[in-house]
Amino acid sequence: MRIVRFSHQDAIRYGIVDEGELVVLSGDPMFAGFDTTGERVPIGDVALLAPVIPRSKVVCVGRNYRDHAAELGNDVPTAPMLFFKPNTTVVGPGDAVVLPKHSDFISFEGELAAVIGRIAKNVSAEDALDYVFGYTIGNDLTARDWQMSDGQWARAKGFDTSCPLGPGIETEFDVTGDAVITTRLNGEIRQQGPISDMIFSLGEIIEYASAAFTLLPGDVILTGTPAGVGQIVAGDVVEVEITGLGILRNTARASG
Repeated sequence: MRIVRFSHQDAIRYGIVDEGELVVLSGDPMFAGFDTTGERVPIGDVALLAPVIPRSKVVCVGRNYRDHAAELGNDVPTAPMLFFKPNTTVVGPGDAVVLPKHSDFISFEGELAAVIGRIAKNVSAEDALDYVFGYTIGNDLTARDWQMSDGQWARAKGFDTSCPLGPGIETEFDVTGDAVITTRLNGEIRQQGPISDMIFSLGEIIEYASAAFTLLPGDVILTGTPAGVGQIVAGDVVEVEITGLGILRNTARASG
Protein backbone atom coordinates (compact mmCIF):
# COMPACT_ATOMS: atom_id res chain seq x y z
CA MET A 1 0.00 0.00 0.00
CA ARG A 2 1.37 3.43 -0.96
CA ILE A 3 0.25 6.38 1.13
CA VAL A 4 0.74 10.00 0.15
CA ARG A 5 0.20 13.31 1.89
CA PHE A 6 -1.18 15.93 -0.46
CA SER A 7 -2.68 19.36 -0.83
CA HIS A 8 -6.03 19.73 -2.60
CA GLN A 9 -8.49 22.61 -2.54
CA ASP A 10 -6.56 24.40 0.22
CA ALA A 11 -6.58 21.37 2.53
CA ILE A 12 -3.82 18.93 3.49
CA ARG A 13 -4.99 15.33 3.40
CA TYR A 14 -3.80 11.74 3.14
CA GLY A 15 -4.63 9.16 0.50
CA ILE A 16 -3.92 5.64 -0.73
CA VAL A 17 -2.62 5.43 -4.29
CA ASP A 18 -4.93 3.37 -6.49
CA GLU A 19 -3.61 3.49 -10.05
CA GLY A 20 -4.19 7.09 -11.19
CA GLU A 21 -6.35 8.11 -8.25
CA LEU A 22 -6.10 8.70 -4.52
CA VAL A 23 -8.52 7.06 -2.10
CA VAL A 24 -8.89 9.83 0.47
CA LEU A 25 -8.33 8.90 4.12
CA SER A 26 -10.16 10.49 7.03
CA GLY A 27 -6.93 11.40 8.82
CA ASP A 28 -3.24 10.67 9.26
CA PRO A 29 -3.13 6.86 8.94
CA MET A 30 -0.28 6.60 11.41
CA PHE A 31 -2.60 7.79 14.16
CA ALA A 32 -6.13 7.49 12.74
CA GLY A 33 -5.93 4.22 10.84
CA PHE A 34 -7.09 3.61 7.29
CA ASP A 35 -10.72 4.73 7.39
CA THR A 36 -11.69 6.36 4.11
CA THR A 37 -14.02 9.25 3.35
CA GLY A 38 -15.49 7.69 0.20
CA GLU A 39 -13.80 10.33 -1.97
CA ARG A 40 -11.45 9.64 -4.85
CA VAL A 41 -9.21 12.35 -6.30
CA PRO A 42 -7.13 12.15 -9.51
CA ILE A 43 -3.43 12.28 -8.66
CA GLY A 44 -2.96 14.88 -11.36
CA ASP A 45 -5.24 17.29 -9.48
CA VAL A 46 -3.18 17.38 -6.27
CA ALA A 47 0.20 18.62 -5.08
CA LEU A 48 2.19 15.90 -3.36
CA LEU A 49 3.80 16.94 -0.07
CA ALA A 50 6.47 15.37 2.12
CA PRO A 51 4.74 12.15 3.19
CA VAL A 52 5.60 12.80 6.84
CA ILE A 53 6.79 15.76 8.89
CA PRO A 54 8.63 14.25 11.85
CA ARG A 55 7.20 15.54 15.12
CA SER A 56 10.49 14.76 16.84
CA LYS A 57 13.54 14.05 14.67
CA VAL A 58 15.23 12.66 11.59
CA VAL A 59 17.88 10.13 12.61
CA CYS A 60 20.64 9.69 10.04
CA VAL A 61 23.38 7.11 9.66
CA GLY A 62 26.76 8.21 8.33
CA ARG A 63 29.14 6.08 6.32
CA ASN A 64 26.84 3.06 6.15
CA TYR A 65 28.14 1.97 2.74
CA ARG A 66 31.79 0.95 2.47
CA ASP A 67 32.28 2.52 -0.96
CA HIS A 68 30.93 5.87 0.24
CA ALA A 69 33.20 5.88 3.30
CA ALA A 70 36.14 5.11 1.02
CA GLU A 71 35.37 7.85 -1.51
CA LEU A 72 35.55 10.47 1.26
CA GLY A 73 38.71 8.96 2.74
CA ASN A 74 37.04 7.71 5.92
CA ASP A 75 37.33 4.47 7.83
CA VAL A 76 34.36 2.12 7.99
CA PRO A 77 32.67 2.64 11.38
CA THR A 78 32.50 -0.20 13.88
CA ALA A 79 29.05 0.91 15.10
CA PRO A 80 26.32 3.00 13.45
CA MET A 81 27.42 6.63 13.21
CA LEU A 82 24.29 8.61 14.12
CA PHE A 83 23.41 12.27 13.73
CA PHE A 84 20.19 14.29 13.60
CA LYS A 85 18.43 16.58 11.18
CA PRO A 86 15.73 18.87 12.60
CA ASN A 87 12.23 18.60 11.16
CA THR A 88 12.71 22.03 9.55
CA THR A 89 14.97 20.30 7.00
CA VAL A 90 12.08 18.32 5.51
CA VAL A 91 10.57 19.25 2.14
CA GLY A 92 8.53 17.22 -0.30
CA PRO A 93 8.72 15.96 -3.86
CA GLY A 94 9.05 18.81 -6.33
CA ASP A 95 9.96 21.33 -3.65
CA ALA A 96 13.01 23.50 -4.11
CA VAL A 97 16.24 22.77 -2.28
CA VAL A 98 17.43 26.21 -1.20
CA LEU A 99 21.22 26.42 -1.26
CA PRO A 100 22.32 28.22 1.92
CA LYS A 101 24.36 31.37 1.80
CA HIS A 102 28.02 31.10 2.78
CA SER A 103 28.38 27.47 1.74
CA ASP A 104 30.22 26.79 -1.51
CA PHE A 105 29.62 23.04 -1.79
CA ILE A 106 26.25 21.35 -1.31
CA SER A 107 26.25 17.62 -2.01
CA PHE A 108 23.40 15.17 -2.72
CA GLU A 109 23.10 11.79 -0.96
CA GLY A 110 20.28 9.49 -2.08
CA GLU A 111 19.04 7.24 0.72
CA LEU A 112 16.40 4.75 1.82
CA ALA A 113 14.24 6.23 4.59
CA ALA A 114 12.19 4.34 7.17
CA VAL A 115 9.25 5.93 9.01
CA ILE A 116 8.74 4.80 12.59
CA GLY A 117 5.12 3.84 13.35
CA ARG A 118 5.06 3.36 17.13
CA ILE A 119 7.08 4.19 20.21
CA ALA A 120 10.37 2.28 20.18
CA LYS A 121 12.71 2.06 23.17
CA ASN A 122 15.31 -0.67 23.74
CA VAL A 123 14.05 -2.58 20.72
CA SER A 124 15.95 -5.67 19.54
CA ALA A 125 17.17 -5.91 15.96
CA GLU A 126 15.01 -9.01 15.52
CA ASP A 127 11.83 -7.09 16.42
CA ALA A 128 12.80 -3.73 15.00
CA LEU A 129 10.95 -3.88 11.69
CA ASP A 130 7.68 -4.34 13.58
CA TYR A 131 8.07 -0.70 14.65
CA VAL A 132 8.35 0.61 11.09
CA PHE A 133 5.23 2.11 9.54
CA GLY A 134 6.66 2.20 6.03
CA TYR A 135 9.43 3.32 3.71
CA THR A 136 10.15 6.29 1.50
CA ILE A 137 13.04 8.00 -0.29
CA GLY A 138 15.31 10.64 1.21
CA ASN A 139 18.09 12.96 0.09
CA ASP A 140 20.56 13.81 2.86
CA LEU A 141 21.86 17.07 1.43
CA THR A 142 25.14 18.14 3.00
CA ALA A 143 27.20 21.32 3.08
CA ARG A 144 30.59 19.63 2.68
CA ASP A 145 32.62 22.75 3.44
CA TRP A 146 30.72 23.29 6.70
CA GLN A 147 31.08 19.60 7.52
CA MET A 148 34.86 19.90 7.21
CA SER A 149 35.22 23.25 8.96
CA ASP A 150 32.84 22.84 11.89
CA GLY A 151 34.08 19.61 13.43
CA GLN A 152 30.48 18.52 13.99
CA TRP A 153 27.62 18.20 11.55
CA ALA A 154 24.68 20.20 12.92
CA ARG A 155 24.99 23.06 10.43
CA ALA A 156 26.24 20.97 7.51
CA LYS A 157 23.39 18.47 7.73
CA GLY A 158 20.69 20.59 9.34
CA PHE A 159 20.16 23.59 7.07
CA ASP A 160 16.60 24.29 5.90
CA THR A 161 15.39 22.12 2.97
CA SER A 162 18.28 19.65 3.38
CA CYS A 163 16.01 16.61 3.76
CA PRO A 164 13.66 16.05 0.82
CA LEU A 165 11.35 13.07 1.41
CA GLY A 166 8.85 11.31 -0.84
CA PRO A 167 6.97 10.75 -2.98
CA GLY A 168 4.94 8.46 -0.68
CA ILE A 169 5.22 5.88 2.08
CA GLU A 170 5.18 2.25 0.97
CA THR A 171 3.99 -0.05 3.76
CA GLU A 172 4.86 -3.34 2.04
CA PHE A 173 8.44 -2.66 0.92
CA ASP A 174 10.95 -5.49 1.51
CA VAL A 175 13.90 -3.82 3.22
CA THR A 176 15.82 -7.11 3.18
CA GLY A 177 15.44 -7.49 -0.59
CA ASP A 178 17.48 -6.44 -3.61
CA ALA A 179 16.13 -2.92 -4.18
CA VAL A 180 18.59 -0.49 -5.77
CA ILE A 181 19.21 3.19 -5.02
CA THR A 182 19.87 5.27 -8.15
CA THR A 183 20.61 8.99 -7.99
CA ARG A 184 20.61 11.09 -11.14
CA LEU A 185 21.94 14.62 -11.49
CA ASN A 186 20.35 16.39 -14.46
CA GLY A 187 19.49 12.99 -15.93
CA GLU A 188 22.96 11.47 -15.49
CA ILE A 189 23.40 8.55 -13.09
CA ARG A 190 25.79 9.47 -10.27
CA GLN A 191 24.94 6.88 -7.61
CA GLN A 192 23.75 3.31 -7.98
CA GLY A 193 23.90 0.52 -5.44
CA PRO A 194 21.75 -2.12 -3.74
CA ILE A 195 20.43 -1.46 -0.25
CA SER A 196 21.83 -4.88 0.67
CA ASP A 197 25.27 -3.20 0.66
CA MET A 198 24.47 -1.38 3.91
CA ILE A 199 27.02 -2.14 6.61
CA PHE A 200 24.42 -1.99 9.38
CA SER A 201 20.93 -3.27 8.64
CA LEU A 202 17.87 -1.23 9.50
CA GLY A 203 17.13 -3.60 12.38
CA GLU A 204 20.60 -3.06 13.80
CA ILE A 205 20.25 0.71 13.40
CA ILE A 206 16.92 0.79 15.25
CA GLU A 207 18.31 -1.38 18.04
CA TYR A 208 21.37 0.87 18.43
CA ALA A 209 19.40 4.13 18.27
CA SER A 210 16.55 3.05 20.53
CA ALA A 211 19.01 1.98 23.22
CA ALA A 212 20.03 5.63 23.52
CA PHE A 213 16.85 7.59 22.80
CA THR A 214 13.18 6.89 22.23
CA LEU A 215 11.95 6.77 18.65
CA LEU A 216 8.49 8.27 18.24
CA PRO A 217 5.79 7.72 15.61
CA GLY A 218 6.65 9.82 12.59
CA ASP A 219 10.39 9.86 13.26
CA VAL A 220 12.38 9.17 10.10
CA ILE A 221 15.57 7.13 9.80
CA LEU A 222 17.88 7.77 6.85
CA THR A 223 19.99 4.66 6.36
CA GLY A 224 23.05 5.95 4.51
CA THR A 225 24.15 6.50 0.94
CA PRO A 226 26.23 4.58 -1.63
CA ALA A 227 29.25 6.02 -3.41
CA GLY A 228 29.00 8.73 -6.06
CA VAL A 229 27.94 11.77 -4.05
CA GLY A 230 28.64 15.10 -5.69
CA GLN A 231 27.98 18.81 -5.80
CA ILE A 232 24.79 20.55 -6.88
CA VAL A 233 24.39 24.15 -7.96
CA ALA A 234 21.38 26.35 -8.60
CA GLY A 235 19.22 24.95 -11.39
CA ASP A 236 20.34 21.35 -10.96
CA VAL A 237 17.69 18.63 -10.78
CA VAL A 238 18.35 15.69 -8.47
CA GLU A 239 16.31 12.50 -8.81
CA VAL A 240 16.61 9.67 -6.29
CA GLU A 241 14.94 6.43 -7.33
CA ILE A 242 14.59 3.28 -5.25
CA THR A 243 13.15 0.10 -6.70
CA GLY A 244 9.54 -0.19 -5.56
CA LEU A 245 9.37 3.28 -3.97
CA GLY A 246 9.26 5.59 -6.96
CA ILE A 247 11.27 8.73 -7.70
CA LEU A 248 11.99 11.74 -5.49
CA ARG A 249 12.75 14.79 -7.65
CA ASN A 250 13.93 18.21 -6.45
CA THR A 251 15.50 21.27 -8.04
CA ALA A 252 18.19 23.38 -6.40
CA ARG A 253 17.89 27.15 -6.26
CA ALA A 254 19.95 29.93 -4.78
CA SER A 255 18.79 31.52 -1.52
CA GLY A 256 17.10 34.89 -1.83
